[in-house]
Amino acid sequence: MGEQQWLSIVRIGKWLLITVIIYLVVRMKEVWLPAVDLLITALIPFIIAAFITYLLHPLVEYIHEKGIPRWIAILLIYFLFFGGIGYGLYKGIPLFIEQLKELSESLPALIETYRNWAKDIHNQTSTWPMEIHTRIEAMLTLMERTAADTLTMVMNGVKGLVNSAFLFLLIPFIVFYMLKDIELLKKAVWYMTPKRWREPGMAFLKDVDESLGNYIRGQLFVGAVIGTVAALALWLVGMDYPLLLGCIIGITNIIPYFGPIIGAIPAVILAATVSLKMVLIVAAIIFLLQFLEGNILSPLIVGKSLHMHPLVIMFALFFGGEIAGVLGLIIAVPLLAVLKVALLHWKEHYQPR
Repeated sequence: MGEQQWLSIVRIGKWLLITVIIYLVVRMKEVWLPAVDLLITALIPFIIAAFITYLLHPLVEYIHEKGIPRWIAILLIYFLFFGGIGYGLYKGIPLFIEQLKELSESLPALIETYRNWAKDIHNQTSTWPMEIHTRIEAMLTLMERTAADTLTMVMNGVKGLVNSAFLFLLIPFIVFYMLKDIELLKKAVWYMTPKRWREPGMAFLKDVDESLGNYIRGQLFVGAVIGTVAALALWLVGMDYPLLLGCIIGITNIIPYFGPIIGAIPAVILAATVSLKMVLIVAAIIFLLQFLEGNILSPLIVGKSLHMHPLVIMFALFFGGEIAGVLGLIIAVPLLAVLKVALLHWKEHYQPR
């Protein structure tokens, strides 16, 4: 038997062994899946804490560079961040749950209002083709089902957060020690990484941070500002559920291009059940907020740190939305930025010349 034939047999045997192992792992998922779920649950506070540390670390370093001792800078940023969040949650969560409960209870009445409008439209357009009326009824049914499913999902999410309160209470303590010992953590990761990956890995992480760090911090800050101002403005004009709608507007504002439209839809739909005047007021508020965000806040805070063509970003948004809905829309652009840096580094360090 020739050497080439022997290598072919070894290669086929290797792939058969890998296939058998994958098959056995899949068949035994009832054994290892609970352990994986437990591990993921235990890691969630550390992942969130690492993300918060990543957001706060530049602020700590900025204050430290001004001549303030590092431990004082850590305590200052730490208490400002978690103190603000804690106070906001203490005041906001009961109101948020109350408004969510009110919206859930009034949902049938809101749907009935839209059904009455649909009947009026049906009567006024009786000469139109039946297919149009069928599409309108199907759209209303879909809206009703989507709204009910969304409210159920949000309520279950809130219950899950309450049930996991102990795990989330650990996050401030983990963040404190991560901020305090961040240089030690960097050294640990450096020595745990194989030597041949250290330099390329550091260059890769540095480029990812330069491309993505300012974008993430800026988008989160702008979204928080827009959501807060939207909630206050809606409350001042007498709109129902202002905190709930402000949260939706702030979260969806993180999504480039399509976020303002997605966030405006629930507010306009609810305003339409009040009056045409309220629709115009809500639309004007959202328009002014987006003008402020697009012309002042984003250029000043976020800038153009991604350096990607809008068509590429739109493709990533469509792709992410198809795969994971709103969550996919939120994380599509950051993942695209990481993929871009990874491709550039692969081309520079590993592509055959």
